[in-house]
Amino acid sequence: MSTLETTKLRNDPAAALARAEATFKKKEEQRREGQQAMAEYQAQAAATREKTERLRALRLAREETARRQGPDVKRKPDVKRKPDAPAKRKTA
Repeated sequence: MSTLETTKLRNDPAAALARAEATFKKKEEQRREGQQAMAEYQAQAAATREKTERLRALRLAREETARRQGPDVKRKPDVKRKPDAPAKRKTA
């Protein structure tokens, strides 16, 4: 590009206006996307806080129930046999 063409492009008000509008539209789109991303982030954070509060309340209730029942009440662990293993029999 020659110096004359470059100068002509710089002095063309229509081209300058088109560039300015394109830049403005791009910035506006970025602003909207940023606002949407922030709203999604805040909604996700609020949902996480609510879930954490609910689970904490359930855990505290479970611990309180266990504390009231006392240490002498123990829950037996679930023992499951493998389906293909036959039951063992005592032979006397």
